[in-house]
Amino acid sequence: MYYFDSTYLLVIAALVLALIAQGMVRSAYNKYAKVPTQRGMPAAQVASDMLRQNGNDVVKVQATEGTLTDHYDPRNETLSLSEGVYSSSSVAALGIAAHEAGHAMQKKEGYGPLALRSLLVPVVNIGSNLSMPIVILGLIMSIPALVTVGIVLFGLAVVFTLITLPVEFDASRRAIAMLNAGGYITRDEERGVRKVLRAASMTYVAAAIGAILQLARLILLSRSNSRSRR
Repeated sequence: MYYFDSTYLLVIAALVLALIAQGMVRSAYNKYAKVPTQRGMPAAQVASDMLRQNGNDVVKVQATEGTLTDHYDPRNETLSLSEGVYSSSSVAALGIAAHEAGHAMQKKEGYGPLALRSLLVPVVNIGSNLSMPIVILGLIMSIPALVTVGIVLFGLAVVFTLITLPVEFDASRRAIAMLNAGGYITRDEERGVRKVLRAASMTYVAAAIGAILQLARLILLSRSNSRSRR
């Protein structure tokens, strides 16, 4: 009875938001990946130069497999750029590389939200994996305390998605500032970079909204289960 109910509308809404956000990213990336920058510097070189100019010499810029798999790992100070970004000099590639460089600068400067997010990662990984099984088990066995534990664990994942928002917005702000300061992009190219980064940020907004909707669903299921036992 818990697998086919009206609260699934919240899950569907979250899925639709995620698909729209992903579509926006793909559209912006595909458009500006075809627009070369005037300076023609590869994204990997731009990222390395920007970090060095800002006193960050410890980060290693490397290539990684996949499409849009770009990321910065603060644990081993590596900035990984996907196949379509690493050697490209397109507007999209520079925007993505600079965004990841922005994360690296956050780590160097001790940006609070990034440190908090990194601190929560192991807890959230455990909580997100266990929360749903615990909630489902609690609902099936009609154990409210178990359901509450599962909801609290999932709530940590929601907090994580909310903390991620300022981290991503700030990285994009830093990216544009560094690209302009180094003269890597023109004014027209900056508009393209902003569109790519704005589209990318929507995936995190959609993830946060989706997590909140899922949390609301779990709370509604919990209340419904409590009323049915009376």
